[in-house]
Amino acid sequence: MHDTMLYMVFGKKTRPHDERPEQPEAWEGQLRKGTLEMGILAILWKKRLYGLEILRVLESSSSLCILEGTLYLILNRLKTAGMVDSEWVDAGSGHPRKYYRLTPAGEEKLSKMVEFWSEFSAELDHLIAPISSRKESTNAK
Repeated sequence: MHDTMLYMVFGKKTRPHDERPEQPEAWEGQLRKGTLEMGILAILWKKRLYGLEILRVLESSSSLCILEGTLYLILNRLKTAGMVDSEWVDAGSGHPRKYYRLTPAGEEKLSKMVEFWSEFSAELDHLIAPISSRKESTNAK
């Protein structure tokens, strides 16, 4: 039996009052899905955060806007894989919050992911450089 997980990955919100972010094209959604785990782990690199804080960072710092339920599915999967750990903390607001942090295994995996991404994106940048250069020279005229 295969585990299937559906991620709801959207683009950036176009206006602050939008309920749901703008829908990306299919290839954009696939690219975002492929980088979502690395983005979440990277957010947890510096400090532990609770779920809604992670969502806020995703929305404000990237094009990786996701639904809250999707985030918790990913965090649970990362926890099962030993990449993150969690603990309930009473924040003094009347209800405890579940904070997530990277484990040493998560730090190691993220370091490998970043190394791969750096090499991969540099290779892709090299491939698309002629297109970017052409576009820049056209815009300069």
